[in-house]
Formats: sequence, structure tokens, C-alpha cells
Amino acid sequence: MVIVASFLSPAFLTTTNIVNVIRQMSIIGLIALGVTGVIVSGGIDLSSGSVVGAACVVAASLAQLPDRAFYPAIAGSPVVLAILAGCGAGALAGLINGLLVAKTGIPPFIATLGMYTAARGAAMLYTTGRPLSHLSDAYNVIGQGDFLSVPVPILILVVMAFATHILYSRTKFGKYIYAIGGNEQAARVSGINVGRYKILIYTYAGMLSGLAGLVVSSRIGSGQPGLGVGYELDGIAAAVIGGTSLSAGGIGTIPGTIVGALIIGVLNNTLDLVNVSAYWQQIIKGGIIVGAVVLDQRKNRGDR
Repeated sequence: MVIVASFLSPAFLTTTNIVNVIRQMSIIGLIALGVTGVIVSGGIDLSSGSVVGAACVVAASLAQLPDRAFYPAIAGSPVVLAILAGCGAGALAGLINGLLVAKTGIPPFIATLGMYTAARGAAMLYTTGRPLSHLSDAYNVIGQGDFLSVPVPILILVVMAFATHILYSRTKFGKYIYAIGGNEQAARVSGINVGRYKILIYTYAGMLSGLAGLVVSSRIGSGQPGLGVGYELDGIAAAVIGGTSLSAGGIGTIPGTIVGALIIGVLNNTLDLVNVSAYWQQIIKGGIIVGAVVLDQRKNRGDR
């Protein structure tokens, strides 16, 4: 894909553009880490893009310079508080998703579609639809800074990918998530508290979307309630391209998801460079998801 991208646009292989791809890929990757766990458990999360928007305005309201703030009483807070608030807002949205799925029996598609709308509305209500700019330099380092010449967003992704890989593959939590996705009834009979672990995985996915919101808002230096539109599609596409099965739960890996996020990042960047409209980009990515699911279904039928 890199060869094709460089052929379509000579600007693709410039240093500036490669750094841009890496920074954008980190946002997709963070969302996809959580989405992978949700899909592995047999669910789906359509709310992640809106959660990004909600979390970023919550964090930005604390990170604004006090003399230019929308909420002066909380502006100028330490960066750590802004980070905790953004991740906490994401986790809260995920918790609500999990409770709706686990406690009410609402299908994940419907529950997270509801959150997709509610989180976006909450972000608009919180800011009255206006962007929150004039963020502190310390906050903007999250999305714009470098450490030892490595972009901070990619360092965040590497740390979270490693932690999530361990969580999903080496802990009881991860083993239970795979068991639930593989055969929920059997998992329930074996004594696994299915509802509890569904709530936890949706909460974790929400937290990661909140973290992605921090990265994207600090990258552009503004918390905007409209940020994150279409990110849920990118996250799902990255997970599916990376081998996470939408047609059969219990299948998916973090290394595969990271590869998928890189592919989506390169694809998005290439489409932008060759001036493909946003509408066609959504159609193309939707087609990629459908194609990946069709191939996955054929593979699963072949395995049987």
C-alpha cells in the first residue's frame, strides 16, 4: 500500500507527511484497541467517534488558559487533571454502554448507536457548539510534542498497545472476554460473570476513546464538539482488517489491530493527498469493512 500511495502522490514519502500519518494512525489505533476487545467479546461499539468529541471538550475546558476560558472556574487546571477528566468522560460513556448491553439486554448495536447520538449532543450542550481554543502549551505537548525525536502520540499508542495486549492475552480478564465471545452460554455455565466482564470491556473501550480525544484535541490545539466524526468507522475497520472477526466472537489480536490501524492511516492520508472527497472516503472504508467481513465469513465456514 505504501508503494501505491507513493506512486499516487509524490508528497506521501516526505518527512512531514510520514510524521502526519504516524500521528493520525495513533488516534485510530487507540480507538481500535478498545473496539477490538468489544468485538472479541461478541459486541460492537458505534459510539467511539462521538465519545472522542465529548472527551476532548471536557479535557479542553480544563486545559484552556484562564484568561480565554469558556469555564474560568476550572480552566488552567494541571494537565494531569485534564487527562483524567477526558479519560474519565470516555470511561463513563463506555460504562453506560456496558450497563445497557449487560443489564437491559439491549443489542450492542442499538445501545452504542444511542450513545453515538447522546455523546455528540452532550458535547454540543457542554460547549454550546463552540470550539474551546487557547489550550495550554503543556496540554498541547500530548498531540504535538516529541520525545527523543519520536512523536508523543505514537509513544502513547505503543504503551497502550503493549498494556492492552497483555490485558487481553495474559490475564483472567482477557481470557474471559475471549470465552464470552466464543460461546457466551458456555462461558455463563462455566461460572463466568458475563455481565460484569461486558461492562468492564465497554468501559475500557470508552476510556481509550477518551484518550484518543485528548490526543486529537491537543494535536490541533482546540477542543471541538464535532471532532471524531467517522472515527468509529476507522476503529472498526482497523480491527477487522487486523483479523478481528465480526462474524464470530472470540477472534482478534492487538498486533493485528495495530497493523490494521497503520493500513487505515495510510489509506486516509493517501485519499486526502489525491483529493478524494470525504463522502467517497466513507464509501471506500465501508466497502473495505464489508469485504473483510465477507472474507472472514468464508474463512470461518472453511474452518468448519
